[in-house]
Amino acid sequence: MNGIFRVPKAINEPVLDYAPGSKERENLKAAIAQLRSQQMSVGMHINGKIVHTDSKVSMNPPHDIAHKLGEFSRGDASHVTAAIDAALAAKKQWSELAWEQRAAIFLKAADLLAGPYRAKINAATMLCQSKSVYQAEIDAACEMIDFLRFNVQYMHEIYNEQPSENSKTVWNRLEYRPLEGFVFALTPFNFTAISGNLPTSAAMMGNTVVWKPANTQIYAANILMEIFEEAGLPAGVINLIYVSGPTAGDIIFKHRDFAGIHFTGSTEVFRQVWRDIGNNIEKYKSYPRIVGETGGKDFVMVHKTADIRTVITALSRGAFEYQGQKCSAASRAYIPSNLWAEIKEGLIADLKSMKMGPTEDFSNFINAVIDEKSFDKLASYIDAAKKDSSVEIIAGGNYDKTKGYFIEPTVIVASDPKYRTMCEELFGPVLTIYVYPEDDFEKTLAILDSTSEYALTGCVIAQDRYAIETATRALVNAAGNFYINDKPTGAVVGQQPFGGGRGSGTNDKAGAKVNLLRWVSMRTIKETFVPAKDYRYPFLGLE
Repeated sequence: MNGIFRVPKAINEPVLDYAPGSKERENLKAAIAQLRSQQMSVGMHINGKIVHTDSKVSMNPPHDIAHKLGEFSRGDASHVTAAIDAALAAKKQWSELAWEQRAAIFLKAADLLAGPYRAKINAATMLCQSKSVYQAEIDAACEMIDFLRFNVQYMHEIYNEQPSENSKTVWNRLEYRPLEGFVFALTPFNFTAISGNLPTSAAMMGNTVVWKPANTQIYAANILMEIFEEAGLPAGVINLIYVSGPTAGDIIFKHRDFAGIHFTGSTEVFRQVWRDIGNNIEKYKSYPRIVGETGGKDFVMVHKTADIRTVITALSRGAFEYQGQKCSAASRAYIPSNLWAEIKEGLIADLKSMKMGPTEDFSNFINAVIDEKSFDKLASYIDAAKKDSSVEIIAGGNYDKTKGYFIEPTVIVASDPKYRTMCEELFGPVLTIYVYPEDDFEKTLAILDSTSEYALTGCVIAQDRYAIETATRALVNAAGNFYINDKPTGAVVGQQPFGGGRGSGTNDKAGAKVNLLRWVSMRTIKETFVPAKDYRYPFLGLE
């Protein structure tokens, strides 16, 4: 597995700005128009073949629910079994393929994304996940490209990590074997890049994969799969299926060759997955790897010395970009009383200036939430806040699903720091603020640390360096990604590996070498050139 080959040094893909009159804007507009003008029939990808069924599910933009983009074929238990069989059949040849040959496939996929597929993957993400042009660009294009390129670099580094000490007659080496069996990738709706990274990071290390994306992300996932196949991914290495979670789980988590799960989604689902694996542990050939990133109740902690405009922008962007549908989105904030009046005024002004509407209009900052279930959940929280005298809605509070699932950016001010929207994950454009006495910084840090079961992201905003140090220490376990004088979103591959602890997951850091190490099983090999010929050690000699 180890060779003298060097891989291209990974650098982050530049983010295009799509300014009026730019070539990339023109190309993206054309791609959107083309996708809207046709109805795509999306089949599953099993063992290199496109599989359709008679059970069809409509795909519609969340911001334009009357428009039909196409249909996907819903699978059943037989397709789960077929995908597992294909993954196991492909395993030996794929795992024995030289690492640089695997690397070449994923580097080619990155170049295809950066070039001929860039407009198409961004357009698909904008249409079926209701992302703005900028949010789609940093996700579906740049982050996915970064995952592929940086993971190849990390793979090369891992294979080159060998024992440093060898005696004159012994050669010690490490072999990084793929897991024994198949890996299950269960991926979310909100990031096309996460959806693509979870199966490819495991496959890159020689594993074969069964991949089940969220229904609302299938439109873009299918295009990613087309790219992987065009890049030369062999049949059976990644198998893309569209089945219900329970249907997949009932077969996969009882299968003897289940080797691990790469998961991003809700905490509730992840905990159920863990229970199912535990209940079936005696059935498996080896102990499965469980890697998961789940929810967050991400915070903005503001000190009395904070720069006011920095705070306002961190709240406006951190809470409301992509309608708050990021695991890292700011959803609770702690504001000192001395700054509250100015922050409140500036935040309300920001929200009034934000346009809301379909993604095809590039001037809209706010688009739709992902589906009716999410819309109804968020509306219920807003309605409850309207009826509660202990809280005040200072911005937003309106919603409408006539044409799409639109929720206004909403700001709730709570007098109780343990009010439900300070504690529970909403996953939408709702920010709750608690105003604390300006001199109660450390007391409020303790409240923040004990409020939520999650520990994904958070930030502190302050000019006082002692306050920054105090917050960094006090909140050491409150966030896996901690930001200073910045919003708690926007982790970049190769710069801020992403993941959290507590109820937010296993903190295996997507976009870091440690994540790839979860998809290999090391074998130590000791070769002795001049072996012993007699059992007797020198100490047994006569005096």
